[in-house]
Amino acid sequence: MGAVLLNSLGLFVIIVIGYLTKRFNVLMKADGSMISKIVVNVTLPAAIIVNLQSLVVKNQLLLLILAGLLLNLVMIIIGHLLSKKQERVEREFLMYGVSGYNIGNFAIPFVQSFMPQAIPILSFFDIGNSVMLAGGSNVVIEGISGSNMGSPGAKKVLSRLFRSVPFLCYLIMLSLRILQIDLPQAFFQMAQPIANANTFLSMFMIGLFLELRLPKKDLTLVARVLAIKYGAGLLLTVLFMLLPLPAIIKVVLCLVSVGPIPTFGVINSVAAGMRAEVVGFTSSLSFLISLPLMTSLMLFL
Repeated sequence: MGAVLLNSLGLFVIIVIGYLTKRFNVLMKADGSMISKIVVNVTLPAAIIVNLQSLVVKNQLLLLILAGLLLNLVMIIIGHLLSKKQERVEREFLMYGVSGYNIGNFAIPFVQSFMPQAIPILSFFDIGNSVMLAGGSNVVIEGISGSNMGSPGAKKVLSRLFRSVPFLCYLIMLSLRILQIDLPQAFFQMAQPIANANTFLSMFMIGLFLELRLPKKDLTLVARVLAIKYGAGLLLTVLFMLLPLPAIIKVVLCLVSVGPIPTFGVINSVAAGMRAEVVGFTSSLSFLISLPLMTSLMLFL
């Protein structure tokens, strides 16, 4: 228990350091965008490669790709059913806010510091999740809300996916492991220091992006989005605990269910017309809620 709490506290301290460097003008929020590019294109791919080097592909793991797709759809439907009386922009914001799973920037760095053996499971789940975040969710949400004029087609979704360095790393490593092709051990040794930097940079970036001020008139909408997201997430957690699944898969599914709003959820909400300060505040608050929730689940499970 002590190790889990210390690890979680360490992650929180990194977030606080990132936030304080912004508040004291050592760095700016814009610097977070540069760090985000480093994480997405360098340290996260390295973490994926290192953690999938000994992967044994099983049918049960392949089903996690489907789970990544279906759970996104389930959360979109829940968001739709609980936002029918709201205006279109708020409905879309709610559906984007409650759906999608923040794997690369939060779940992988979090799990990497506690139980790196779970990273392959997260990776399979994130393949399906990535399909939705890259445009699948846009198609469904804009279709439901009746604003599908700019909805991306299959070609655009695939284009987004194959421009994603982490997604390409998933596919390459998955293909190599299915064919049982081993890369030289020296390659992984060189990638290891880069992978080790992923947790620090991801949490530091979150601190730089934190926004903790918002007009009171918008707080009701923020509270509604977060209440639905975490209420549904906790219900899914209970369901996963009751299902006859391997323990490590249960842990992963429970953790992602209470994870924060993903970056694409923020981008898509702003593109749908929601004010950036509302979306930014909601996203920031979701990180501060998810960290203690995921830590509590680690202790319980």
